Amino acid sequence: MRLESPLWLLLLLPAAAALGASWLRGEGRRSALAYPAARLLAPKSSGSGTVRLVPLALKALALLLCVVALARPQKVLRQAASLSSGVDILLVLDASTSMRALDFDPYDRMTAAKNAARSFIERRVSDRIGVLVFAGVPLLMCPLTLDYGAVLEFLSDVQAGMTQTDGTAIGDGLTAAVGHIKDAQAKSKVLILLTDGSNNTGLVDPLTAAKAAKTYGIKVYTIGTGRRGAAVVPVDDPNYGRRMVQIPDELDEDGLTKIASETGGRYFRAQNLRELESIYGEIDRLERSEVKLPPIISYTDYYVWLLVPAALLLALSMLLSRTVFLRLP
Repeated sequence: MRLESPLWLLLLLPAAAALGASWLRGEGRRSALAYPAARLLAPKSSGSGTVRLVPLALKALALLLCVVALARPQKVLRQAASLSSGVDILLVLDASTSMRALDFDPYDRMTAAKNAARSFIERRVSDRIGVLVFAGVPLLMCPLTLDYGAVLEFLSDVQAGMTQTDGTAIGDGLTAAVGHIKDAQAKSKVLILLTDGSNNTGLVDPLTAAKAAKTYGIKVYTIGTGRRGAAVVPVDDPNYGRRMVQIPDELDEDGLTKIASETGGRYFRAQNLRELESIYGEIDRLERSEVKLPPIISYTDYYVWLLVPAALLLALSMLLSRTVFLRLP
């Protein structure tokens, strides 16, 4: 137990003086009835001096409770120190138009990737997480943060084809991701790169970007997504409206494997939503670097439990002063 504002207790001194002065004034004064035949009434005993102290004692106790309430007594609740993961994780998602392919029944590739990533984020505790997308150019959606609500909100805004330039610049996307996470102070720095294609544009070779990641101690997990073989993508044609276009399977599994191997990560292949969620679950289990968090201290206020009885005591004092202890001549 502690007092949040103990200086309020200094009010007890002037309060005690005021109560004493009030009592002395009352002793030096006698009430009189404005009634011409009052002398015919038998004098009513006001009780002994000790009994007459009851209303004053109630007021004093009420005042004491009010002053202590102002000092805000609090119960200290201490939660023991805990272990947490302490990992910085940047999700790197392919946002090229091929991610609209409808081979993750009932979802397209992008929707399935976002759903699996959302479940992954919700399982993490005390890790900074960010989101970066790439197609022909990289785009940081959300920097590393502990605000998972913000991360999930930005993740929901990710759409296939959202960057100004289409294509699959894996090297550029990986390079941008390394730039955003390389100076992090976390014990473990992780990139989770998800794509359905091969590097077909951009300035940086993916393996060169992987070597840069290794230099900064960044581990890269790579996920190849999409069913093997051709897939169907909805395309909005200005002349014919929406139509279905078949695209080939261009996933560069060999390149993704080399990226992961270079950085100490692993390559995974996901051909359906269940496999994709399982992969994120496996990465979740692999990346658990425990750090000790300081104890959490919180406080519970008890001033209400003092103010309520103080009000009742004050009301009782006033009632008794005007009834049982009312002094008549």
